[in-house]
Amino acid sequence: MIQRKPSRPGPAGRLRARARRASRTVPALAVMAALLGLDLPDPPAGALLGVTARAAAGTVTDRVGALFTGGLDGGHFCTASVVHSDDGDVIATAAHCLDHPDTTVFAPGYRDGRAPYGLWRLTGVYVAPGWTDGQDPDRDIAFATVAPVDDAGPAPLEELVGAFRVAADQYEHATVTIVGYPRSQEAPLRCANTTALISETQRRIGCPDLSGGTSGSPWLVDGALAGVLGGHEGGGTLPEVSYSAVMGDSATALYREAARAG
Repeated sequence: MIQRKPSRPGPAGRLRARARRASRTVPALAVMAALLGLDLPDPPAGALLGVTARAAAGTVTDRVGALFTGGLDGGHFCTASVVHSDDGDVIATAAHCLDHPDTTVFAPGYRDGRAPYGLWRLTGVYVAPGWTDGQDPDRDIAFATVAPVDDAGPAPLEELVGAFRVAADQYEHATVTIVGYPRSQEAPLRCANTTALISETQRRIGCPDLSGGTSGSPWLVDGALAGVLGGHEGGGTLPEVSYSAVMGDSATALYREAARAG
């Protein structure tokens, strides 16, 4: 089974990169960007659902960034977002995106080769034992603390870009907005659609072109983080359908641990 995962190889048996399909293109980006690229946490009334477009720069997209290997020259392989903490230094992503924390850096607001808010190294990783021991897809949500790569650089991160609150509440048919970075794109894409639970622990959304690199993308409900792209089938085997583990007790406990440790 092909997994839609980060591009970097992990140890034997690790889930692999979410497959990037080179022949796919983002449909009608120029037409739909004005409609779905608005700087709002959720789609405006009357907006078309299930359409993917380039996300406009702004408050929401500044809180989302790409994960790189070493630096901007290393290529981005996953997506992460800033979540609220007292020290302002916590990000959320998929657990399978954090196989190599020592060489991973976060670039919030990354766009067209620029990191406007600098690069941020990981200082701590918070992954559930169920993922560490058995790669349980229900535990494919993780958090990390960060600090500027240049220790003299700006801090804390949340003062620069703001942060999403974390919400554990789940609804049967929530409307979710996803912002993420396919490996083939140098700016984030955005899509909103209604979702459905495929089990008590996994949620599904239909959005085209969320291919390799979008793992870890925030699932936003009413402006709050309610999940990240990952989980079932590593986030999905087709770019048109994506999944997220439900933000349950295990994930919220990890979040509180990361927020306290910052």
